[in-house]
Amino acid sequence: MNDWNVAGKLCVVTGANTGIGRETALALGRLGAELVLACRSIDKARPVADEIARASPGARVELVALDLGSFASVREAAARIGAGDRPVHVLVNNAGVVGKPGNATADGFELAFGVNHLGHFLLTMLLGDRLRSAASARVVTVASRAHLRAPGVDWDALRAPTRSATGWPEYCVSKLANVLFSAELARRWQGSSVTTYALHPGVIGSDLWRRVPWPFRPAMQLFMKTNAEGARVAVRCATAPELSPETGLYYDDDGRPRPPGRRGRDPELARALWERSLAWTGLESQR
Repeated sequence: MNDWNVAGKLCVVTGANTGIGRETALALGRLGAELVLACRSIDKARPVADEIARASPGARVELVALDLGSFASVREAAARIGAGDRPVHVLVNNAGVVGKPGNATADGFELAFGVNHLGHFLLTMLLGDRLRSAASARVVTVASRAHLRAPGVDWDALRAPTRSATGWPEYCVSKLANVLFSAELARRWQGSSVTTYALHPGVIGSDLWRRVPWPFRPAMQLFMKTNAEGARVAVRCATAPELSPETGLYYDDDGRPRPPGRRGRDPELARALWERSLAWTGLESQR
């Protein structure tokens, strides 16, 4: 594949210790990227860093602790990643969870929404100057076709623990938020050096589903793709040169742009989500 050249460029991947994130980091490492693996557990991320070093001798890999369910942790991670005023060329917002009844983030938000959207929203905004300082940068957000299942956004429900037995309805809403965020980010940062991409990686049998209770989880995973297959679209969005002029689009698991669902194309809903996300993460000054 004729890749957008990431050799020597700083690429940040959240949730790189497992699943699609691990495979994405390995692929970027093979292309010579300088990597930051931003993960909740440094101990679990270290074997991935070691694997990248073995596959790509001389590769530069940094481990940064990041708990997307804690705004304090996100701020600490962003400060460390942005230290020294180095530009960030690629940010892959990959990490994700599915909640279970009673789950909430440290800041009181429904777990899937808080981790999958709000944590990544805050991280992206805090790294905004570092992204815009690069001659060309990309923000790649791993969404899902599950956004089609979201009936809308119940703003009050987002500020309460997960309610459903499987966490699936809340997960769908969080993926709708990913699609809306990527499109709105493209509108807000239009004219900058940053382009944005949301994607559906396919239905992947990853650790994302670890909180889904038995017997739902094993039944679901019978029909899922591998993590390596799922990473292909994320790597394409991060590296393919022909995508450089494109921004704010949604890519299906075949790597081609597709219109998202009706709610994912709603500019008013996207703006409302943006404004609430600014307020909830304490970034009102960036309106």
